[in-house]
Parts: sequence; structure tokens; C-alpha cells
Amino acid sequence: MKVMDGGVTAAKGFQAAGIYAGIKKDKKDMAMIYSEVPCAAAGTFTTNIVKAAPVKWDMDVVYNYQNAQAVIANSGVANACTGEEGMAYCKDTADTAAELLHIDPKAVLVASTGVIGKQLPMVPLKEGIRKMVPLLSGSKEAGTLAAESIMTTDTVKKEIAVAIEIGGKTVTIGGMCKGSGMIHPNMCTMLSFVTTDAAISKEMLQKALSADIKDTYNMVSVDGDTSTNDTVLLLANGMAGNPLITEENEDYKLFLEALNYVNTCLAKKIAGDGEGATALFEVRVIGAWSKEQAVTLSKSIITSSLTKAAIFGHDANWGRILCAMGYSGADFDPEKVDLFFESAAGRLQIIENGVALDYSEEEATKILSEQEVTAIADIKMGKETATAWGCDLTFDYVKINADYRS
Repeated sequence: MKVMDGGVTAAKGFQAAGIYAGIKKDKKDMAMIYSEVPCAAAGTFTTNIVKAAPVKWDMDVVYNYQNAQAVIANSGVANACTGEEGMAYCKDTADTAAELLHIDPKAVLVASTGVIGKQLPMVPLKEGIRKMVPLLSGSKEAGTLAAESIMTTDTVKKEIAVAIEIGGKTVTIGGMCKGSGMIHPNMCTMLSFVTTDAAISKEMLQKALSADIKDTYNMVSVDGDTSTNDTVLLLANGMAGNPLITEENEDYKLFLEALNYVNTCLAKKIAGDGEGATALFEVRVIGAWSKEQAVTLSKSIITSSLTKAAIFGHDANWGRILCAMGYSGADFDPEKVDLFFESAAGRLQIIENGVALDYSEEEATKILSEQEVTAIADIKMGKETATAWGCDLTFDYVKINADYRS
């Protein structure tokens, strides 16, 4: 696998654009992704009962139509809790893009992120679509502009691309995402768009995506709030020319491995860019007797506000981690738990068999002062593992969310 410098335009036949359309104040706020040929489309969506109109539109396209060819995304307004008007906005957006791109409106996917409850300003949005179509390009720069144009409270763009060989052909997978707050397992306030030139059936594409989000986007938490707009879309246009993947063979395994790398990288970028965050906090639970047990424990630790605050303070307050494991609902023996902290500054065991060791607080603080910090909990019950990602909880998180709408 070769990691590339790029994003959604890295794969053959994909173009993108990103602009300022006037939905937000003086920031790029609209993006477009377009494939030169129709794509097999897969998607996963928020588990929140309150679903934004774009989520409902995309679910219909992904589940009931064979192909998609374009994505229109805006930031600034979520088009959530907007009633019948919200669905009409989606149709109007798709109709406008379809007319300009000469494709079927049901081949257009739409996505929105931003403030809930506000009506989508259709005049600048439709004008934005008209501006973007002539700007579509397969360049790396165009992909980056698109990645920047879906940001809300994100502080950095998030994109990644990889290349692998399948059936003697080079297959590329590229992606971009946004997400910084209202982030919680079972997807988050995130939009993720992944493109590939792999030839793969719609059924296998959906199977691959549905399997992979369990260990990637669903293992991220920033603040415990599950959004109304979470969407992951995966488009495959087949232009790599590899033998069509229609079953779980070796080619499928290679594709799934590369997809996992892309989604893991994007998920970690979301966690590390949590609102106000100063550190990416990774939790690995090892020695579990089942995958479910490991997932439950790792998620409980990563969502503990007290633990996240301790990470911000570079404080090796291991009691908070053991406490979070204890109320997770997963059964384990706390008197067998070993706990380690690890970062670029080193690795240190904090407790053994549930009891504190005579460790150096100074060394622990040094390890916890890095920008990426890992806690490893070994519960010594089996061979299963799980990894979750989050961030520290800072003063700035409250500041950002106290005046988000202004």
C-alpha cells in the first residue's frame, strides 16, 4: 500500500471544487465532487432518530438507486429540523446540479453541516452550484479546496489517499471528511466522502463500508453528542479497470484493508481536531474475551469527561480510567487490570493487577504532555482488542460551543 498526498481527486475520473458561496461569513462553504462516469454508491448514516433532510435524501439514493455521480455539500447550515421545506431544498439542490452536469437528479447526493433549525439559503446555494461546475478539476488542489469548504469548527482540513494493486491494476482510494464537535460513537457530526476507481459491485461496496465503520468512525468520540447529519458516502467508478469484485475473495480483502487505512486516518483526524483539543487521546483495550467487551470498555474510557480532563491536565489519574471501565456495563476483574500510558515521549506502566505501581509522576506528566497520547488497558481475559479515539476536554471546548451560532 502506498500512501499518497491527496484526497477525493486522487482516484481516476474524480473531480472536485470548493468555493465561498455566501452561506457562511467570509469562509469557503460549498464543495462538489463529480465522477466522469456513474458510480456504485454505498453509505452509512446517523443513528440519531432526528435525521436531517440530506440524510433522508441520501439514504433513498443509496438504498434504492443503482448509481450516483455527484455530491453537493454545504457547511454553515445543517438543513436539519426544517420540515417539508428541508426535503424540498434537497430536491432543488439535486435538480440544479443534475441540469448543469447532465445527469439524473437521483444520481446527486447532498450533504449539509452547521447550525440545526435554520432554513437553507437556496439563492446562494444554487448560485454556488453554478459557479462550481466550471471549476471542477481532478487536481490535488481542487480536492483540497473541497476539503476546506466543508469545515465548520474544524481547524484543519482532513484528507488522505492510498494506492494498492488489485488484479494487476493500480487502484486508488481517496477521502476527505469534516468533524470537530458533536462527535460520539455510532458516527458523529461528521461528513466523510470517500472515492475510489476500484471496480466493485454495489453490494460488495456497501458490505465493505458497513463492516469498516465499526472499527473506524464508530470508535470516535469528542463530546458524547450524536449528530443529526452524520453521513459517510463511498463512491466507486470502476475506472481502475481491475476485475470486478463481486465476492469476498483476495481482491476484496485487499480493497477492505486499504479502505480501513483511509477511514482510520480520517477518524483519527476528527478525534485529534476535537473542538478546543490539544491532544489526540487513543485508548486500546487488549486481552478481552470478546470484541464486544473490548469495544464497550474502550468507548467508556474515551467518553469519560473526567478522564478527558485529566489528559488535558497531563495528570496520570488512572482511577478515572478504572472507574469508567467499571460503569461501562462490561464484565471484567478490576484486580487483574494492567494500565499503561504511551506517547512519543515513552511508555510507562501505571497499575498492575489493579494496584498502582511506584511510578514517576514526572515521567507520567512528560508522556501525557505529547500531542498524541495512548492509554492501554490489559484485562487479561482473552485475545480480543479494540481501539477508540477521542481528545482531551479543554476550556476552549466550552467557549466554542457557548457561542457556536454567533
